[in-house]
Amino acid sequence: MTIDQIDRIRAALLHPGAATSDFDLNPDVVLPEGRVSRPAGVLAPIQVVDGRLELLLTKRSSALKHHPGQISFPGGKQDPGDVDSIAAALREAHEEIGLPPENVEVLGTLPLHDTVTSFAVTPVIGLIRDRFDIRPEPGEVAEVFSVPLSHVLDPANYLVQSRRWRGSLRHYFTVPYGPYYIWGATARMLREWTERMKT
Repeated sequence: MTIDQIDRIRAALLHPGAATSDFDLNPDVVLPEGRVSRPAGVLAPIQVVDGRLELLLTKRSSALKHHPGQISFPGGKQDPGDVDSIAAALREAHEEIGLPPENVEVLGTLPLHDTVTSFAVTPVIGLIRDRFDIRPEPGEVAEVFSVPLSHVLDPANYLVQSRRWRGSLRHYFTVPYGPYYIWGATARMLREWTERMKT
């Protein structure tokens, strides 16, 4: 069953799709003229636990300047030494949670996601080949936890909520799980993944 699920994911990621953004639910947002988004990569690492697929996520440190305490994928901006955004995602996952790049089988990518912080993010879906020692990066990652993949790939678990941001009402996806409030860019990318699985 797990092999079938992985094959389904790999096949779903082959389908072309439109880019997503933090502004998809907020079409009235006017972006600055000449705005340039920097390339970045995030890794959605899947692991097999007792025959089930689980997704690893991180809770960012509350001491960080950007997005403190939020739930996110391991990842970050593409550095000059990175071949591409996939390499950036794998490197960052190694730095943030101790996941060796060679321990990840890349299954595919989702379309670019444009964030409110001006990053053009490539979401990389990867299968963890073997168990590894999770080592959260001190000062950057407060916690690493897992969510059943079936939970985040179920459209019924998504809500659209809103809050005030820079003087206007901003709408965004959420996919809560237990004590974890998964929202914003992370939830939007996961929501796109759920759409892919329907094809």
